[in-house]
Amino acid sequence: MNTVDYLRISLLDRCNFRCTYCVPEGTTLPYVLPTHLLTAAELLLLLDEVFAPLGLTCFRLTGGEPLLRPDVVEIVRAIAQRPYTRDLAMTTNGFFLAEKAKALYEAGLRRINISLDSLQPEVFDQIIGNRGRSRWQQVWQGIQVAHQLGFDPLKINVVIIPGVNDTEVLDLAALTLEQNWHVRFIEFMPIGNQDLFVDRGWVSSESLRQQIRDRWGLVDSTVQGNGPADVFQIPGAKGTLGFISQMSECFCDRCNRVRLSADGWLRPCLLNETGQIDLKMALREGVPLTDLRHQVQTLLHMKPEINFKARASGTSGSYSRTMSQIGG
Repeated sequence: MNTVDYLRISLLDRCNFRCTYCVPEGTTLPYVLPTHLLTAAELLLLLDEVFAPLGLTCFRLTGGEPLLRPDVVEIVRAIAQRPYTRDLAMTTNGFFLAEKAKALYEAGLRRINISLDSLQPEVFDQIIGNRGRSRWQQVWQGIQVAHQLGFDPLKINVVIIPGVNDTEVLDLAALTLEQNWHVRFIEFMPIGNQDLFVDRGWVSSESLRQQIRDRWGLVDSTVQGNGPADVFQIPGAKGTLGFISQMSECFCDRCNRVRLSADGWLRPCLLNETGQIDLKMALREGVPLTDLRHQVQTLLHMKPEINFKARASGTSGSYSRTMSQIGG
């Protein structure tokens, strides 16, 4: 089991998109009230006094959509300036990125993942649940701005859904040929979208890799990330291709992360809430920080037995939130 040094931090559970694999049509989500969100001061206190002393020094800011949070730039700056921060990244849908990328970069953010599930505006709008003016161009502009500013690596996240965007695999992979971009294909998971999953099924990473091999060839990449992706490269390409294979190729044995929800719950696994801790409530009730550190340390020691694999096999754990509510 890897050392747990990576904390995914959800800044809020709201999003301006309603992607079908995250929030199925007709779903009403009970969003967290603003007063129930971790404040920036509470988050930084937990980082300083609980997480960093336990060796968690790599952080990723997520949502919902993190750029909807008004103080996101200030949070980025504060974390980036912490002496213990070894790595800071963000995952965003990119809609607000063109206007906020410069401020984020100046605040110290260098690594960013942007969701882009299709290169076809009409398919993109279908996936994100948009029925008005197309939002694809604004996301694409955000990607271009981030690239021009020098975000490195700049990663593009793609969830492949059979019958929706599975014909675009080669076009998306081709983004890595001339740009130092990292395209990451993510297997579709049944989280809060059971009906769609049953209807559509999922495409394995290996079948995607085979398509790319047949077109260009594929080799192992010397560039490896800090997460679960298996990284490859088209021969001669400037960028890389990552495959996150949580459905077909369980990676629990090399998972190095835990998750902090927007309302302050620390969870050991994406699909398993066993042992979760309500850190926000504990802070507000005045529980000593040494006690919180001990509780988190206990959870980290439990993590090898609290994982996606155990949940998927039905042997332990429970799960109640959608992907947008937990931070993906």
